[in-house]
Amino acid sequence: MPGWASAGLWGLLAGSTLVAGAAVAWLVRVPPRVVAGVMAFGAGVLVAALSFELVDEAERSGGLAPTAGGFLAGALAYVGANLALARRGARHRKRSAGMQPTEAQVQGSGMAIAVGALLDGVPESVVLGLSLRDGGVGAAMLAAVAISNLPEGLSSAAGMKAAGRRPGYVFGVWGAIAAASGVAALAGNLALADASPEVVAAITAVAAGAILAMVADTMIPEAFERAHAYTGLLTTLGFLTSFTIDRF
Repeated sequence: MPGWASAGLWGLLAGSTLVAGAAVAWLVRVPPRVVAGVMAFGAGVLVAALSFELVDEAERSGGLAPTAGGFLAGALAYVGANLALARRGARHRKRSAGMQPTEAQVQGSGMAIAVGALLDGVPESVVLGLSLRDGGVGAAMLAAVAISNLPEGLSSAAGMKAAGRRPGYVFGVWGAIAAASGVAALAGNLALADASPEVVAAITAVAAGAILAMVADTMIPEAFERAHAYTGLLTTLGFLTSFTIDRF
């Protein structure tokens, strides 16, 4: 199978856990503290993966300057886009406790939430595609994306349900984002197949910066709101799990 096709399938597989999380939220009432705990664990997994599989590898292959520049650019781009979407009703898109606005409360909030969810997922998928340039998917990054997507889909879908959104909207959003994850991974692999180490380092760092900003802006606040004092421990366990996977 061509590398780009393999990258697309891995991206789709990792993105499909968003749909799985949404299905659980729609069919079963999961206690908010459980959602928060899994969210905290997923945040730790992502932080470890971006530290060791993304930023460290980018600096080693492409140098400090493109890595640092890309990392900061990714964070700035994410924060800017997130602020714009927040003003349109997507501020609480990962919240499960009835904080998402209804369409009647904020016109266009449904579209803003969908775009925000896409913004959260694309950087992760791009780096999955990049990781296949060397012949194999990064196990830690794949696990990080898949594990973190599950509570994201679960929490956000629970919030959508509480806001009165219909199942067609909920599963349409997460199904489309899972498909977009596959496309983003495919594009990351195909478009940068012959790119220089410096360019790859910069693009990888952009994705890493965006992921870290997303974790700090959306995942950890949702986790702390319900898990409180256990958030730090669960995040640490997630970090350790990802670090261990990376070392095997």
